[in-house]
Amino acid sequence: MPPIYLDKLRYTGLTAFLGGWVVILAAISRNPWFVFTENAFSDLGNPAANYPWIFNYGMMLNGFLIILYGFYLFYASFNKTSSIGAGFMMITGTFLVLIGVFPEGSQNHFMVSVWFFTQGAITVFTWGLALYRIARWSWEGIIFIVLSLGGSLLALMVPWPSIAMAEAWGIIILDIWVAMMTRITPGFNAEELYLPDS
Repeated sequence: MPPIYLDKLRYTGLTAFLGGWVVILAAISRNPWFVFTENAFSDLGNPAANYPWIFNYGMMLNGFLIILYGFYLFYASFNKTSSIGAGFMMITGTFLVLIGVFPEGSQNHFMVSVWFFTQGAITVFTWGLALYRIARWSWEGIIFIVLSLGGSLLALMVPWPSIAMAEAWGIIILDIWVAMMTRITPGFNAEELYLPDS
């Protein structure tokens, strides 16, 4: 059994994603030129922006919180699939840190930004697979699978007026997932809770 203090990390994911909105709004307040329907959130971290460190350091801090949340998910994991999902969450956090390290205008920014959202969707999907056969969490598993696949499909197909709007959609998907994940408790005997084969 992992150390019980890891349970204290349960809300680091929720703190990170809500904190992301706080950072974005704080950066927007310092950049009145920003238009949600025209810009990308990363424009707020461009060296030409006002106080770009608000966005960049904020993303790095929230990325670190997501990595800590990944440790909690390892603690809450109950099978190989959920453990893999925990690892994917840590990778998602790492890419968010890298968004701050490589701000808009730098060579690697586009790659790390795309992979942050891609890895986030993969994380949600993986946890959906881990949970949908568990009687206690089967509905959460189904919802996560629909969120990841449906959310990604809409993100690709909808003609978003701006990158920021597409980014907001992706963040909202992750917000819903992490809010629901706070209900997933560690340490239960998952083998006794599997749904029987039909």
